[in-house]
Amino acid sequence: MQFFGKLKDRLFKSSSKLEEGLDAIIEKSTDAQGEISTDPPPELPTQPQGWGVLGRLAGRSEPAAPRRVLDDDMLEQLEEVLIQSDMGVDTALRVTANMAEGRFGRHLSTQEIQELLAAEIKRIMDTVAHPMPIYPKRPQVVLVVGVNGSGKTTTIAKLASQFRAAGKNVMIAAGDTFRAAAVEQLQVWGDRVGVPVLSAPEGSDPASLAFDAMTRAETDSTDLLLIDTAGRLQNRADLMQELAKLVRVIRKKDESAPHNTLLVLDATTGQNALNQVETFRKISDVSGLVMTKLDGTAKGGVLVALADKFGLPIHAIGVGEQIDDLVPFDPGEFAAALTGIADWYTFAW
Repeated sequence: MQFFGKLKDRLFKSSSKLEEGLDAIIEKSTDAQGEISTDPPPELPTQPQGWGVLGRLAGRSEPAAPRRVLDDDMLEQLEEVLIQSDMGVDTALRVTANMAEGRFGRHLSTQEIQELLAAEIKRIMDTVAHPMPIYPKRPQVVLVVGVNGSGKTTTIAKLASQFRAAGKNVMIAAGDTFRAAAVEQLQVWGDRVGVPVLSAPEGSDPASLAFDAMTRAETDSTDLLLIDTAGRLQNRADLMQELAKLVRVIRKKDESAPHNTLLVLDATTGQNALNQVETFRKISDVSGLVMTKLDGTAKGGVLVALADKFGLPIHAIGVGEQIDDLVPFDPGEFAAALTGIADWYTFAW
């Protein structure tokens, strides 16, 4: 509950944008002429066990709430609002179609639309909400990839802190050997969280560093080896090939490695995040996603588009710069925060 309040506060740009759009849709009603509809509120989708409170909310009466008939015009406007939140055209069409199923011609209030939308978003996100798996293999090699500025370095530090707190022996390899500042930043974080950081001189071969780090991790009985990589723009073929080389060298040391390849995405990049997933999957067999900077964008809907299109596990989301601002992804909290629903805990998702 405490984190939901924080998440909702941090996602205010997204939720406020959606709420404004939904309110505008109701205000554009052409059939009610400002009058309050007396139609009963619609039924929400059939929910799994545990949604009792949310289900009962569908049966409440709010005679003071203006409603608008769910018709083609309203669906088109709702699609536009979702697209503006960076949900993407295909996902927005699917979401609105599912919301309208069995409810076409009924009258909806803004709050009822929010609840229906949250239920549909949660349904999509339920399938991808998985923590990063931990394997008995030692060391478990975790390769962290992403473009410049996505938040890779701080994400690595946060992961290292969390796994160390869970009793794991953790090591970091500063594989962004082309930027001295990136290595220094990791070393500062490593000292702060009590995790050793292996580095090499600026300009060294990252693949060679990764190989040496795996050897050291084996000697030190390390549980998790987190390998940073240089931030690569997905349209730079030379840099992407260098990443492919790093993966090949890692597999010479351990053919089952890397055991996890985490792609860190910046939520503020919007739909470009989908292009990044496409490209990095071809080069490095991405196994899971971490979405950062959800506190700095009005386009949080891109996470829904990613889940809908790729179905890749979403391990965690970042909503700030503090060490504890990387948290496991919870679809119910996210859906409620994104749609601006207050008092998430009363819904008993």
